[in-house]
Amino acid sequence: MNKQVVKRIGIGAALYAVFVAAVIMFYPDSAQDMGWEDREAYNKVKISTLELGLHKKQILELLGSPDISEAKRNNDIELQVMFYRTQHKQADGITTEDECTALLFKNNELIAWGDTAYQSFIDG
Repeated sequence: MNKQVVKRIGIGAALYAVFVAAVIMFYPDSAQDMGWEDREAYNKVKISTLELGLHKKQILELLGSPDISEAKRNNDIELQVMFYRTQHKQADGITTEDECTALLFKNNELIAWGDTAYQSFIDG
């Protein structure tokens, strides 16, 4: 092979590597910009790393806007449940609560998530 061809291939590979690195470093991974399948997988992974006591603002920064949300106030206690899609059930174009994981907030602090969170919201 000609040395000039090898040199051009090497330069092309290096430029491609620089481009890929720049995209990874400077293009933020936003849940809002993902397709539904990628967002579902992203939500599932991120929810598995949550800790009780996180502030609602931190969750919104991590997961973006919820797919479904409900809120209520009992005396001085504000309860909000946010649903994030984590499992596909039916191909109807509609996200329903049974396709989501519920995150329950009490006065903007995460107190529960999963199957019991919505029931706690209803009971609270």
